[in-house]
Amino acid sequence: MRIDLHAHSTASDGTDTPAELVRNAAAAGLDVVALTDHDTVGGYAEATAALPDGLTLVTGAELSCRIDGVGLHMLAYLFDPLEPELFRERELVRDDRTPRAQAMIGKLRDLGVDITWEQVARIAGDGSVGRPHIATALVELGVVPTVSDAFTEQWLANGGRAYAEKHEFDPFDAIRLVKAAGGVTVLAHPAAVKRGHCVSEEQMAAMAAAGLDGIEVDHMDHDADTRARLRALAADLGLLTTGSSDYHGSRKTCRLGEYTTDPEIYGEITRRATGAFPVPGAGGAPRA
Repeated sequence: MRIDLHAHSTASDGTDTPAELVRNAAAAGLDVVALTDHDTVGGYAEATAALPDGLTLVTGAELSCRIDGVGLHMLAYLFDPLEPELFRERELVRDDRTPRAQAMIGKLRDLGVDITWEQVARIAGDGSVGRPHIATALVELGVVPTVSDAFTEQWLANGGRAYAEKHEFDPFDAIRLVKAAGGVTVLAHPAAVKRGHCVSEEQMAAMAAAGLDGIEVDHMDHDADTRARLRALAADLGLLTTGSSDYHGSRKTCRLGEYTTDPEIYGEITRRATGAFPVPGAGGAPRA
């Protein structure tokens, strides 16, 4: 089985619609793909309706968190999307995205960049506006050559010149709320240093003690030494280890299935989940 547990659609900051995402996942030879848009479950219905026969959909979200001034992302899988407390907190995060983006645009204009809210809103479309949309605008304006180049301290990285904070989960609250909603939590790309400051091993250990299920080890932003270190840490802490593409369509260079999760790990994630279940393809589109 080929299993990719981290992918984004136009419901947040990907460039594939949810339907295109599942069709592209099947064409890439995946057996399982997780839809993990930022702080939203808005793509579930479209992805499920278009799910090709032979592809299984794992519903999830990537939750925006912050601890001691450090931003991090928590992948939440197979939770009940209607559980009231988690739903309420997700809405607070989403509602703060627009004023945060506007604040970042203001900072960029102060730095001499001729960026506008209208440009960023056009790029975001119906998606939940975020930094990748602003980064895409910077590419369009010729300020940076690629989206990844916008995520530096010079521009949009955590603590960067144009960075602005938004309402975010406390990671310990995120773990508690996802578990209460029957879901499973995995810390996304925990050592992606090029994105800015990362959580410490001590903080990861505290999260493990609080019920964190796993960490994403095999990821494009982790080199071989980092993966080895994280795998050893996960073993020490009793955490699951996953691998994922973090696919964003054409917005990033990563490909669906570029990194994958061991089927035994996937099986353990599905065994732990009680809020929702993987959705088997029902022939929404022919498998390539």
